[in-house]
Amino acid sequence: MLEKIQEDISLASRHIEVLRAVADHQPIGIIKLSELLNVPQHRIRYSLRVLESSGYIRASSAGAIVTPKAEEMFMHLNEDIDEIIRIVSMMKQP
Repeated sequence: MLEKIQEDISLASRHIEVLRAVADHQPIGIIKLSELLNVPQHRIRYSLRVLESSGYIRASSAGAIVTPKAEEMFMHLNEDIDEIIRIVSMMKQP
């Protein structure tokens, strides 16, 4: 039952890792991101597509760059993760 949640968290973690790398090295392309993160290009491509469709990055002629929405997300990331941890912790048996 919780396998899907684990997969979703793992995928979200990769998307955040890619977004951080874009923010730190922008503009950056798929090949460079793949080498930098040691993640296959097809997975980088998928993460970039998800991030772009969510408005966190945009494509430029030189590569991906972050948007103000990404900067806003980074400002609240720790609090959002803490809230997720709080909710999941409540599920544990005593």
